[in-house]
Amino acid sequence: MNILVTLNRGYLYQLCVMLSSLIKSNPDTEFDVYVMNASLTEADFEAVRQRIPADKCRLIDIKTGENEFADAPITDRYPREMYFRIFAAKYLPESLDRILYLDPDIVVLGSVKELYETRLDGYYYAAASHVNEVMRMINKIRLGMDDEGPYINSGVMLMNLDLLRSSQSEEEVYNYISENEKLLILPDQDVLSGLYSDKIYPLEPLRYNMTERLMMYHMMTPENVRNISAIVHYIGRNKPWKDSYIGKLGVFYEEASKDIPPIE
Repeated sequence: MNILVTLNRGYLYQLCVMLSSLIKSNPDTEFDVYVMNASLTEADFEAVRQRIPADKCRLIDIKTGENEFADAPITDRYPREMYFRIFAAKYLPESLDRILYLDPDIVVLGSVKELYETRLDGYYYAAASHVNEVMRMINKIRLGMDDEGPYINSGVMLMNLDLLRSSQSEEEVYNYISENEKLLILPDQDVLSGLYSDKIYPLEPLRYNMTERLMMYHMMTPENVRNISAIVHYIGRNKPWKDSYIGKLGVFYEEASKDIPPIE
């Protein structure tokens, strides 16, 4: 199974936790993990290999151009690496027809086989909606989205690489960013939702993108989550590895990370 991650060194440890949970929850699957980055070293890759079951997971270094998205909105919270997933098809081997993108701030609790095998006929991506209907309409107006298209969370996305290679326009993406720079709040998922909302197949959020917000809204317990969700995603600033963390989903990160030594 092909997996894509994009990150800088600040998320190396979280990558180890995510990959370890992915492998543990999918014991019969071998993974080719394409690590898209601008500056990770071989020592960084070796640190990850030492902390995951290497026989089940092959790490592949994909370096990107130093000037890619140089003029895009960039902050500490939204680093340049976040944009790499928009043009992932450009960097990945042409032999790949699909790939599952996963943010490193994720813990996998169940099988992702059904997700990976989702039919993508005519769709660029499969992803879960990020907001309720009221917020979707607000984002529709803000970003010029398709009438019925979802506003997605870009942390879990199945990508149709063949269709992206044949149809995606770099110029269209750059123009959209330039024209809407002041409107981009969550830059990459704003761009993906604004440009491609009619080309996104909706996934079930409770199954494939469980968040603290969803858990509270549906009045769920951690045990409910364990029974229902395949992917837990720690979106926003509230991260379970921070002292300031407040929430109930952190129990899954604690379980997934307990035997993984820190990276200095």
